[in-house]
Amino acid sequence: MEPEDEQSGEPAQRPVPSGLSLFEPAAGASGAEEGPADSGEQPPSDGEPPDREPDREPDREPPARRRRTRRVLLWTLSALLVLVVGGCGALWWTAEHYASSVQRIPDAFPTAPESAQPKPVPGSGLNLLLVGLDARSDTPTTGSAAKAPAWQAGAARSDTMMLLHLSDDRSSATLVSLPRDTWVPIPGHGEAKLNAAYSWGGPALMTETVQNLTGIRIDHLAVIDWNGFRALTDAVGGVDITVPRTIEGVGEARAWEAGTHHMDGATALLYVRERYGLPGGDLDRTKRQQNFLRALMLKVMDSGTLTSPSRLGGLLGTVGEVVSVDDRLSNTDLFQLAWGLRSLRADDVRFMNAPFGGFATRGDQSVVLLADRPAAQLWEAIRNDRTDQYFQEHKAGDTLGTDVD
Repeated sequence: MEPEDEQSGEPAQRPVPSGLSLFEPAAGASGAEEGPADSGEQPPSDGEPPDREPDREPDREPPARRRRTRRVLLWTLSALLVLVVGGCGALWWTAEHYASSVQRIPDAFPTAPESAQPKPVPGSGLNLLLVGLDARSDTPTTGSAAKAPAWQAGAARSDTMMLLHLSDDRSSATLVSLPRDTWVPIPGHGEAKLNAAYSWGGPALMTETVQNLTGIRIDHLAVIDWNGFRALTDAVGGVDITVPRTIEGVGEARAWEAGTHHMDGATALLYVRERYGLPGGDLDRTKRQQNFLRALMLKVMDSGTLTSPSRLGGLLGTVGEVVSVDDRLSNTDLFQLAWGLRSLRADDVRFMNAPFGGFATRGDQSVVLLADRPAAQLWEAIRNDRTDQYFQEHKAGDTLGTDVD
């Protein structure tokens, strides 16, 4: 029986549901379809509008459309995943391919016990020793095209030595030239010019000599001969170098007219090797080398190479043809090293000579002496990644300016 209304005594009407409940089954879900309430009223005749619109169920997406939407989303996500993974795979393959072309130098580090070497300082950046070989033969000794070994006892001395310090956050770099005539102790050989270390003992003895001189732990080594230098310059399309004043030729030294010169590899080689026509001799020669490296760096940065993974891979391929590095520098390390420098700007890189203490004579040799106290302060700053503080306190250091003979 229908319950009766307490006042009228008539059967009470059941409420009409206003919508679907999340907790109750929809009409017809139990197998019985609910009809209109039994109120005694006749349903409206055909053609007559009802007194009010019946309650409607909210629109719901048909199951078939929902399944189709899910399939589209799944396929879209799958395609994106394939593109991302494929892109990363292609980038990894490119990095591996070009980095693998860089020739590795075995046994490039000292064999002396750890207790006899400078202790590495955690979080103090990266220190690289850059060596240019005085190998004047037509046979390359470095890079993937090398036909001769990078070192043979007594075959060639190192012509250029530079200590490159990269700050731990890669926001700055300091490049210090070590004059090749610097008078230093060479392990097992007594005192001699710095460039003799490479001739007598190759990369390992050169690295050990620089570590002993500076107290700085060398993390990696890069070596290039003059053939490679010329090829690298040509590979980037040459560089522009400004000569501030006319320099007369002296003996075999070339004369240079004042102005900007676009130098290909052969011309750049003449520029960086010359010292006899320069007032400061070998010290001015190291400034020319730094000036060239600065121009080369600007050329690479202006082309956007360091900010493009594909162009960076191409640069590594070019470097791999002419430069050799130590075998501790893995392909991943090499790519990350180059990629980490992408935010570096020309103003973030400082070029300087090691603190100069004067010329002297040792036996029948003319040599360069370092200034002990200023040099010790510089080495300590590099060792502890405090070069910014060092340059604030030593603004008069022998840094490279824009006016380079």
